[in-house]
Amino acid sequence: MYEVRPRKDSRGVDLISDALPFGRLWYAGPDAVANAIGYAEHRSRSHGAVIRVYDATGNVVETHEHTGDFKEW
Repeated sequence: MYEVRPRKDSRGVDLISDALPFGRLWYAGPDAVANAIGYAEHRSRSHGAVIRVYDATGNVVETHEHTGDFKEW
């Protein structure tokens, strides 16, 4: 499970998950949300993941489900 939430200081978004080594990553700029989603999908390439994007009021505005690409030979 990944969460993309706007920062309280209004300087981008945080990507939050227990799967991340430090718990959260900060993204800024015009493509901050897309970059955070891309990183979460890349990080979960061997297993499934749900990525939820929240607005400033705490409502879910987007949900992305990523299925892992892991294949046994």
